[in-house]
Amino acid sequence: MLPEDITKVAVVGAGVMGHSIALVLACRGKEVALVDVDRERLDHALTLMESAFRVLAEAGREGPGGWESVRERIRTFTVLEEAAEGSDLVVEAVPEIPEVKKEVFARLDRCCPPHAVLTSNTSGLGIFEFVEVEHPSRLLIAHWFNPPHIIPLVEVVPGPETSPETVSLVRGFLESLGKVPVVLKGFTRAFVVNKIQNMMALAVFELLGSGLVDPEDIDRAVKYSIGIRMPVIGVVQSLDFTGLDLVADVARSYGMSVPFIEELVREGRLGVKTSGGIFDYGNRGESEILAKRDRLFLALMDRMRELGTFDPV
Repeated sequence: MLPEDITKVAVVGAGVMGHSIALVLACRGKEVALVDVDRERLDHALTLMESAFRVLAEAGREGPGGWESVRERIRTFTVLEEAAEGSDLVVEAVPEIPEVKKEVFARLDRCCPPHAVLTSNTSGLGIFEFVEVEHPSRLLIAHWFNPPHIIPLVEVVPGPETSPETVSLVRGFLESLGKVPVVLKGFTRAFVVNKIQNMMALAVFELLGSGLVDPEDIDRAVKYSIGIRMPVIGVVQSLDFTGLDLVADVARSYGMSVPFIEELVREGRLGVKTSGGIFDYGNRGESEILAKRDRLFLALMDRMRELGTFDPV
């Protein structure tokens, strides 16, 4: 099966994530079967999808046809087996309760066509430890980010028995939707983004508990520093700008050893100042690299001020 062969998708769960994922799929011409045990939640999901579509249309992100044509591609169900019938791919977006997910996948395994790919939108559960399906080669995690109809990233996480063909198919399918998939080589709890966000949350909890800084000032501090830097140089490339020799020294001051960084330092790859570190800068000089970074910082700051993003939403 090729990505373009995926024409019908069942979305299980019409909550915060499910309704938005369904909208993405319908906007890209897919036939969507949205299923939930609660009919009122399904009706509410359609209301939210229409509202979200209007916002996308206002921003010029959706072409002609309007909500009515998108709505025609969405069918709602309260019976899982009816929704899953004939599906090429399934997106599970039910609550993060292992017992619930286990039951859902057991039923999907029985009623979905043999070729259907089964994906979970879990934000960190090790589903491969408790989900039981006859052919685990077709099971993987595809973790979307809220709100899915806007945020491009989807983390793709294979299990120990997920086939390379399934991973390739899902990656290609997500790309055809306009998404940016990041494929992990295996399962790690919380994946990439939530693993980083969780560490940030712990720091915020500590600061809030200390009483040393007001909540508004925590956000102000982040927005006026890493909030500007991260969209341009990320969190890994920022180490190259710091200098990997200094990064290694700081790590050691915390009692940590980072062999990946230390090996680069031994090779003389210290980051931007040597035109090579974690990233390769193609023999560009330090001044040239810094100038490009600074221009991007300034342009981003101007746009953020224009949009008012430095203030609370």
